[in-house]
Amino acid sequence: MKYQWSKDLLTGNAQIDKEHKELIDAINDLLDACSKGKGRNEIAKTVNFLVSYTRTHFSREEILQMKYKYPDYINHKKYHKQFVDTVLDIQKKLLSEGPSIALIGQINSKVAVWIINHIKKEDVKVADHIRKSSIK
Repeated sequence: MKYQWSKDLLTGNAQIDKEHKELIDAINDLLDACSKGKGRNEIAKTVNFLVSYTRTHFSREEILQMKYKYPDYINHKKYHKQFVDTVLDIQKKLLSEGPSIALIGQINSKVAVWIINHIKKEDVKVADHIRKSSIK
């Protein structure tokens, strides 16, 4: 099942929203490949992208949080670290065990679902704080 970009995923911060869309697009590309029987061929590309891009994206998000003195920065940074660790674990499994349907399932359940929930629960708070701080 592909993930649809919707208004409830918008944080109101153009940079953050653009990067979230790219993360979701990467997962959707993998799911598209799976529906065509080519998921095993695409999994390494997706995992490598996620490892690299999440670090970049989270770093940018955290810089914004520090700039605007986001009060829950410490916890938010912990959420990011836990997620990066999850993606790195998936990458290790891919390297040691090779591509598998089970690994694709983990990307879908542990990565995609986490991203969607994180945006809806945490990133909207960050964007709201930035918006309110910019008005002052």
